[in-house]
Amino acid sequence: MSNPNSTASVIGRLANDPKVFENKDGSKKVMLTVFVDRSYTDAQGNRISDALPFEAFVRAQTPGTGPFAHVHKGDLVSLSYEPRMNRYTKNGVEVFEVKLEIQNISFLESRATTQARLAERVTKAEAQNQNLQAQAAPIAAAAPAVAHASAVDEQLPFG
Repeated sequence: MSNPNSTASVIGRLANDPKVFENKDGSKKVMLTVFVDRSYTDAQGNRISDALPFEAFVRAQTPGTGPFAHVHKGDLVSLSYEPRMNRYTKNGVEVFEVKLEIQNISFLESRATTQARLAERVTKAEAQNQNLQAQAAPIAAAAPAVAHASAVDEQLPFG
């Protein structure tokens, strides 16, 4: 059982899609970054956000990545987490590293809202891909055809 005095909660938006890493035992490590607003504004009235790195572990028995399969870049979530201290030696130096381990995730937007945002990202990516292909087509058409056998090839001692 965890100590309720050593837990915290944040509300923020995902900075990117979750990254999933498989462990040898079939469990998964999920890493995500969440932009969390500070509780004050600066002199110009802007609210400052911090990008906090979180990680979670998904048991091998859980299908897929559990609730993390349903979150994407830009989604508004609430995370309950516990800070953890990883201690190890690297190149003879003892390293102390704080990890923010997710205990619970809550979705703060409707599925329709998150699906619409995801569909918009896909549409933008497809349009960008088509633009890149259109830009590459004239370059490929203008490039001269290279003959496989040439006078230079005949002069080389290897071939």
